[in-house]
Amino acid sequence: MVYLYIFIGGGLGSLARYIVTKFSHQFVSTDFPIGTFISNIIACLLLSVLVVGFSSKQSEYAWIQPLLVIGFCGGFSTFSTFSNETFSLFDSGHIFLAIINILISVAVGIGLIFFIRSRA
Repeated sequence: MVYLYIFIGGGLGSLARYIVTKFSHQFVSTDFPIGTFISNIIACLLLSVLVVGFSSKQSEYAWIQPLLVIGFCGGFSTFSTFSNETFSLFDSGHIFLAIINILISVAVGIGLIFFIRSRA
């Protein structure tokens, strides 16, 4: 059953990432991969809130970790797309944007998780 939860969560997370990316490109016109950045940051935020929120209730909500933490957050965030878009920025001569993408994605992602988990 755990595999089914991961499968469903991963599919929903991937679909949500696609929607966020499409909507972000409609509202923001930039070479910066804003959709992937937004998805990854929301996934970090959601993951840390879920881990903290359900840490003391693991037996009651045993299904929530594979569905949301592993599946949804795993599908919603994406290191492969982040890496490909960053490479494309370098390759197209947008060196500054590529470096900014790396720095703010890592700093904000880890910073959010650190901030939320250290407050628990």
